[in-house]
Amino acid sequence: MKTSANLFQKLDLNLLRTFRVLLQERNARKTAERLFVTQPAISQALQKLRFHLDDELFVKVQGGLEPTPFALLVEEKIAPYLDGLEASLEQLSDFSPSELEGTIKIALAPIVLSCLAGSLFIELRKQAPNLNLELTSWTQQTPEQLRNGEVFLGMHYDLDGISKEIARDKLADMEARVYVRQDHPLKSDIITPHDAAKYEIASLISPGWNDNFSFAAQILEQLGYEAKVGFRSEVVLAIIDVVSSTDMILPHSNLLPSQHSKQLRALKVEINEQQQPYTKGLYAYVHNKNRHSPKTKWLEKMLREKIQQHINNQD
Repeated sequence: MKTSANLFQKLDLNLLRTFRVLLQERNARKTAERLFVTQPAISQALQKLRFHLDDELFVKVQGGLEPTPFALLVEEKIAPYLDGLEASLEQLSDFSPSELEGTIKIALAPIVLSCLAGSLFIELRKQAPNLNLELTSWTQQTPEQLRNGEVFLGMHYDLDGISKEIARDKLADMEARVYVRQDHPLKSDIITPHDAAKYEIASLISPGWNDNFSFAAQILEQLGYEAKVGFRSEVVLAIIDVVSSTDMILPHSNLLPSQHSKQLRALKVEINEQQQPYTKGLYAYVHNKNRHSPKTKWLEKMLREKIQQHINNQD
């Protein structure tokens, strides 16, 4: 055998796969069929192996090929490592949340934090009992925390100015709702921009998105109405408390949990004469390196299901 400290670096590991199939089949044609290549390609691979390992490896006999003693020794040496590599790769696809441990940090926009926190915790505890969940509100620092790994996943609207290192995947569409107190002067179940412009807005702040403006006020102004913002907060319950005691209106979505809105009435939003529902997308944000990981896919699936459950419960 040729002695070379760089044999591993020089050797195409695909040749070892070919070698092992040849050893099993003892036939070049059958090996080519298993590997979906041509028989000349198998012959070329064998020639390269013979050069690198300085041995015939296989000799022709009646009915096929016979491995040399050295070929059998090679198989004995490499089998544990290649079998272990195959098993490890198989395990990557056999993802099991129940085996997860440690802490996972998820940052949610305020509009969904108050809606999903409880049900998300319960479901995650059920599927991954050894994993600690840390739910936080999305802040201006969240994109950087996603980049440096401090936060594993974030959920927010479709944000501008996010680093190219951060990937986004759409989870769901929320449908707009406006909430008012039960005995509000607005008696209809539908609110139009004309109606909304008569009342002050209680605006929910979503850090990193509308820190310095009210999205609902912005829409009204674009439609030619004068918008009045009377109260702003990142805390949904604070806004609900204010709206329950005033004639202010709370622009939100069909995600607002019913237990938070018992003292409020939900009004459907009609922006135009076509009566099309106004929707806004929610997105999951993760570092690019985690985008296709089983853990990410598992979390995104769970979030989609929980969002849909909340929407169904409000219908």
